[in-house]
Amino acid sequence: MRAMTISSSDVDVVLPCLDEAEALPWVLGRIPAGWRALVVDNGSRDGSARIARALGATVVDEPRRGFGAACHAGLTAATAGIVCFCDCDASLDPALLVPFVQRIQEGTADLVLGRRRPVARGTWPVHARAGNLALARMLRHRTGLRLHDLGPLRAARREALLGLGLTDRRSGYPLEMVVRAADAGWRVAEHDVPYLPRTGTSKVTGTWAGTWHAVRDMRRVLTATPARERAAQ
Repeated sequence: MRAMTISSSDVDVVLPCLDEAEALPWVLGRIPAGWRALVVDNGSRDGSARIARALGATVVDEPRRGFGAACHAGLTAATAGIVCFCDCDASLDPALLVPFVQRIQEGTADLVLGRRRPVARGTWPVHARAGNLALARMLRHRTGLRLHDLGPLRAARREALLGLGLTDRRSGYPLEMVVRAADAGWRVAEHDVPYLPRTGTSKVTGTWAGTWHAVRDMRRVLTATPARERAAQ
């Protein structure tokens, strides 16, 4: 297939950020040419916002703590037709989003998710992987989607995402996006991506407690009444 030229007006990349000063230069340096990086500062104290601005990123301030709060602030600040999401800790390469965007533009998928493939021992802690697997199984039972990962690397059309009416502002946000997309009949696809050792310490999957809180948030999303059933009530 011939390579596609994607202009800056086509793609925004939302990068939720909490104290990622060390990782930012690498992450922003991997943003595809012409795309806009939206670094959502979620209360960093290490100068992340200043570094991001100096490196040419657009910085969005979101004082309300929470992964979902940061992601949604980036989504609402985005103006491009297609919006991507990527962690800001250098564990995922935003350059790998190009084929995700191509699938959206070609109309072969409505939401593309990155299926993480660890490249080194310890990159993905056992407790985090176990939690992710359990959630994938619950998601299959809830929606019928046969996904292997609920990772943060993803792409979809901005207006469609806004139309999902996402409400979670904590760790359940990525899962809520998938659940509501499935309820809306979206075509959801996976794309394998290498999962690299992150820079710094994880705020979520780096500890059992963080993983437990994330799983709890996501279980709440999975047990919520489907939107189509709420509308019929």
